[in-house]
Amino acid sequence: MKLRYIIYTLIGLGIAYLVYYRISANKKIADEGAGMGKGKGGPGKGLQVNGIVVKTGDFSNDLEVTGTLEANESVELHSEVSGLVTSINFKEGSNVTKGSLLVKINDRDIQAQLQDALTKQKLSATNENRSRQLLEKGAISQEEYDTSLANLQSLKAQAQLIRAQLAKTSIFAPFSGKIGLRSISEGVYLTPAAVIANLSSINPLKISFSVPEKYIGQIKNGSEVSFTTDGYTKTFTGKVFAIEPGINTQTRTLQIKALVPNPNNELFPGSFAKIKLALTTTKDAIMIPNEAVIPVLKGKIVFISKNGKAQQVEVEAGTRTAENIVITSGLKVGDTVLTTGAMALKQDAPVKVTVVKN
Repeated sequence: MKLRYIIYTLIGLGIAYLVYYRISANKKIADEGAGMGKGKGGPGKGLQVNGIVVKTGDFSNDLEVTGTLEANESVELHSEVSGLVTSINFKEGSNVTKGSLLVKINDRDIQAQLQDALTKQKLSATNENRSRQLLEKGAISQEEYDTSLANLQSLKAQAQLIRAQLAKTSIFAPFSGKIGLRSISEGVYLTPAAVIANLSSINPLKISFSVPEKYIGQIKNGSEVSFTTDGYTKTFTGKVFAIEPGINTQTRTLQIKALVPNPNNELFPGSFAKIKLALTTTKDAIMIPNEAVIPVLKGKIVFISKNGKAQQVEVEAGTRTAENIVITSGLKVGDTVLTTGAMALKQDAPVKVTVVKN
């Protein structure tokens, strides 16, 4: 029984000690807070914070998006007819000019058909000439002459058709460009479904990208774009040359294409590009770091240092970048904006500011 009372007594003493310790600690914190600006001989140090001195500068409103490089012209080379490949007249990875012969398909059977058609056409032309002379003399009827003339025209059409088939056995470059790796060899039986090689025109290149519809009024033909790719550290440039006339209703974006000079063939179609598009430039803009702006219920505020104390200022903000935000009202040149300690700052709190460059 006595042991139980002893235990209860010890527990009560422990609780009383904890209450006393908590009250003492809170009083100490309150005393320190009240004496922050005072000390035994003068003003205290105040809260250590960083700050910047407000100044103006040119602000470029750049839009960063991603895009894809595309060939200016690109085509898979196919044959229109089936046949045995008799010659391949290009080297893989080489440049070819428009109209140059790339592949030749065996055409001996078509050549024979053409000779036969030309022979029949020549004979029909002789018959048509004889019939015309006889018609002029009244020896034959108009109907008989018309039959010989129709036969001649039919044979001419057949010869033209065979010539068209013969032309399909020669595959020419449709435009100047760089030809890729071939997938055929001489002697192979080529069909229209088989891909011979890819031909691409890569100087200039096209770069395709999309921008949100709210920027459509700031982008025009001739607008300059700059971009980087994973293959190079340098920045490339191009100019907008085509804008889709409508907004994509699913993504709410506008499709745009720009031309990119590629004289050294450094860039390749299909490459991923990080694009920076200059929209507008604002002169004499006030910019401060994003971390200096504190969102509140009715807008945004910042703290400035005035006579060694923090002062709360309501501001209006404009465009935001990854690091800075444009302030349209509330600050003036020369103000010292506090960039650290935002959560601990209060109105008229003493501060000691270390000014950093911005």
